Amino acid sequence: MDTHGVVHLSDLRATHLRRVLHVSDGQPVRVGLIDGPFGEGLVLGVTDEVVTLRCRFEPAPPARPAIDLLLAVPRPKVLRRLWSQLAALGVGRIILTNAAKVERNYFDTHLLTTAVFRPLLLEGLQQARDTRVPEVSVHRQLKVLVEDRLDDLCPTEVRLLAHPGDAPSVAEAVREADGRRVLLAVGPEGGWTDYELGLFSAHAFRQVSMGTRTLRTDTACVALLALAHNGGLHA
Repeated sequence: MDTHGVVHLSDLRATHLRRVLHVSDGQPVRVGLIDGPFGEGLVLGVTDEVVTLRCRFEPAPPARPAIDLLLAVPRPKVLRRLWSQLAALGVGRIILTNAAKVERNYFDTHLLTTAVFRPLLLEGLQQARDTRVPEVSVHRQLKVLVEDRLDDLCPTEVRLLAHPGDAPSVAEAVREADGRRVLLAVGPEGGWTDYELGLFSAHAFRQVSMGTRTLRTDTACVALLALAHNGGLHA
């Protein structure tokens, strides 16, 4: 993009503008800068290869979503599905970690590399019309993460731990957080062990639940985040 806000697109964005939106000269379209503000682009020209826009942006970017996710690394095929869904639903940070019931080889998957997961996150942001890319970190030792790293990563957040059983709903817990940022921990499909539950409890995590059903990781994440946002999280 030049100093006058003019950009020439020749990648998948141009293909989408031509084939899906069927843009023409003079048409306005919604645009956004990654980790920056929203704006409007005016179509200046369309060819078989290039779409040219003149863009104007709002003064400030949108607020980062007010919930962060601590997630035990799921199976690779589940993780692939999750990246875009998490970004679309809205999370500020994704903290991936080990757990007793996480297979060690899950950490060897290419899906944990930035080159692979970032395009999937951007796909989710495009779907949801957001620009704030979730921050991602990977931690191979749960105990070290909870005891030594979490206070630096998430220093002021209300901490919630999702686990099947008799506990308050995540929406109720979010309402009680009264606008503060929330960190939600979601375990592996086999659940957190008693030791892990005790570790989280000792570091200010409050247990929440959606009942007694054991859910797949992707189902649980989508449902929990939807309930959390419905509970009154503020961006």
